[in-house]
Amino acid sequence: MEIVVVGGGATGLKAAARIRRLDDEAVITVIESGKYPSVSKCGLPYYVGGMLQEPKNLLETTYGAVRDVNYFKKVKNIDVLVETKAVDIRRSERSVKIITKGGKEDELNYDYLILATGSKPVKPRIDGIDEDIEGIVHLHNIEDAEKIFDIWEEDAEDAVIIGAGLIGVECAEALHNLDMNVTIVEIMEHVLPSLLDEDIACMVESHLRGKGITVMTSSKVDKILNDGEKVTGVIINGKELKADIVVVAAGVKPNVELAKRAGIEIGKTGAIKVNEKMQTSDKRIYAGGDCVECKHILTGDAVYTPMGSVANKHGRIIANNICGIESTFPGVLGTVIFQVFGLSVGRTGLCEKDVRGAVVGRVAGADRFHFHPKHKPIRIKLIADSSGKLVGCQAAGMGVIDKRIDVAVSAITMGANVSELSNFDLAYAPPFSTAIDLILSSANMIKNKLDRLVDCISAVEFAKMLKSDDKFTVIDVRTEKEFKARKLPDERIRNIPLSELRERVNEVPDEVFLICQVGARSYEAARFLLQKGRKVRLVDGGYAFLQPVLEKYGIEFEG
Repeated sequence: MEIVVVGGGATGLKAAARIRRLDDEAVITVIESGKYPSVSKCGLPYYVGGMLQEPKNLLETTYGAVRDVNYFKKVKNIDVLVETKAVDIRRSERSVKIITKGGKEDELNYDYLILATGSKPVKPRIDGIDEDIEGIVHLHNIEDAEKIFDIWEEDAEDAVIIGAGLIGVECAEALHNLDMNVTIVEIMEHVLPSLLDEDIACMVESHLRGKGITVMTSSKVDKILNDGEKVTGVIINGKELKADIVVVAAGVKPNVELAKRAGIEIGKTGAIKVNEKMQTSDKRIYAGGDCVECKHILTGDAVYTPMGSVANKHGRIIANNICGIESTFPGVLGTVIFQVFGLSVGRTGLCEKDVRGAVVGRVAGADRFHFHPKHKPIRIKLIADSSGKLVGCQAAGMGVIDKRIDVAVSAITMGANVSELSNFDLAYAPPFSTAIDLILSSANMIKNKLDRLVDCISAVEFAKMLKSDDKFTVIDVRTEKEFKARKLPDERIRNIPLSELRERVNEVPDEVFLICQVGARSYEAARFLLQKGRKVRLVDGGYAFLQPVLEKYGIEFEG
């Protein structure tokens, strides 16, 4: 059996290695257009930022072997042809035309062909972006990283990143570690617009600004300036900003030109359309990774989710099916997690803004018992539909969020509702979690809302109210000490500590908003006041969710 793989990244080499383990007699050839096979591209920001010392670190196994051409030949008997391009697929003849580094043409026959052509950076329409000058870079491969180092070594000081998606945000920290002044420019209203809702995104923005990163949202780069040789600046919203380097991080798109020329069906996302076995419209040709579209588990829609975790799964499934082990790929939830300046951020499923009638459980607290010396704050936003079925989760914090996101992934995948999640028998001990973990508390919060025990207003809605001249009363039920130490300069906000609320209940008007630090005390107060005939709404998640939103809306605290 002859296998030809186009693309030496995660999917291609995962499939090749799996096929070899299943069939030692197969003839396997991998065609890679770049200089390096099996590059861990997710590690590029860490390489630029100094966590990794040299490019080979991105090619190493867990035991230190470098996955180069010799490694794949000696260890796995796989031929990897680097700096070689596949230029044509002749489906009727089952052959692939290639051009080697030296310009030599050749042809490879196949019984099965695997397209793992990956993605390529999106180039937005910006005046000056196409000029052949030094200083305009992407961060898509090792060569791009080396270009950044070359510019940095020429004493570059000011960097502008176009796009505040995953690549842009991670690149911001990397360039900051090189002692550059970093500005992120995002055309949408908040960072990570395709991944996060505004309230969680505000936490990321606040953290970035706190680390010295300039974040410009709802902003557009109109032009990249140069002196004929190098970048000198950019024009943003009509104003000029100095720049020695411009990193274009506007996302990626599937690399499908080879497939198109061969007449392979392309899906509505612009990526290759595959079935659940990862077969293309040609049953002898499989495809996976960043060049294909996936099915969203919740909606059934075709989506484009270029992630290394998904790419590796694709590779295994492709190999299984080629070798006679029937395997299917169920789809994705769009799960993403990353870390920037120590802040962990994750999401899965659908955003609140994408769910009609969404019911949300926002909770804030510690990732383990508060008396444990290693406890750190986290924020969780759990999303359900109007029936209580789980559909999404977002989280951010300096503590452990990955296991909370993974619990949500498991619950959503199995079709659980909030009642079922709230009774998950999760592992508990003070070094690991609170007695009722915050992911369970978020489910309980949704249950409270569905049971009409409480009514809430989001941090974003509340911030907009504070910016208005509307008349309303807010009672802050934190202690007097907390209130005086940090409060909002707004006469509509009064302090009645929870401990005094019962004896001062006559001071509470018929309609009132309640707030505290994380929402627990205000919920306690709400249940009391509701039974006393008051109409009450909580600020969901308290100041823990509200503070970064207020920062974005230009509302400052006193104290």
